[in-house]
Amino acid sequence: MSRLSDMLRTQRFDDYRFYHQSTVNQTLHLFSAVIFLACYALLFKDPALAGLVGWLAMLTRQTGHFFFEPSGYDAVNDVSNAYKEAVKVGYNQTRKIILLLVWGSAPLALYVFPTLFGLFDPPATRLDFIRHVGALWLAIGVGGGLARMIQLFVARDVTTGLVWVFKVLTDPFHNIALYWTSPLKLMRGELIDSAIAAADWGAEDAEEAAHPT
Repeated sequence: MSRLSDMLRTQRFDDYRFYHQSTVNQTLHLFSAVIFLACYALLFKDPALAGLVGWLAMLTRQTGHFFFEPSGYDAVNDVSNAYKEAVKVGYNQTRKIILLLVWGSAPLALYVFPTLFGLFDPPATRLDFIRHVGALWLAIGVGGGLARMIQLFVARDVTTGLVWVFKVLTDPFHNIALYWTSPLKLMRGELIDSAIAAADWGAEDAEEAAHPT
């Protein structure tokens, strides 16, 4: 259990110090986390609506990554952006672009094939169409997570994949605890989180990722 806890802490620390240096990005992750909690609450009551809400949360956080996170040399951690992209456990920018392209193509696919080859009933109203989009978006989100988990099983090991899935599922709670002060930092004009340079979540957490994927 201690090893699993250490792996989770390492993944979270690397995620924080490498990919969430911008306080704008952190603030968007805070908002996204709150939206994701609403998605969780809806998941078993209204999956289609949960899919719509979940992707609103996803777009909120990816806006932070694509437009506000520094993409040059990382002087804080003394590594290149290419290195960070190569060793990222979860979805790096390339994988995210592919996933977002699949996400964006879902409404078009349903417009051209309203029943998606018999998967849905023909939409009688615009609301039916929107709900079908939400259901498909939910499937894409779950499928994307499972695909990366299986990829990690092969590229690294089963434990890494399972720990990553647990991290992703609990990220909304952890993001709120970690980034609740980020809007205040942003209002003070602190665009880059100065606390990262001094952050220390344990000696093991400072280790570089060992298996680029």
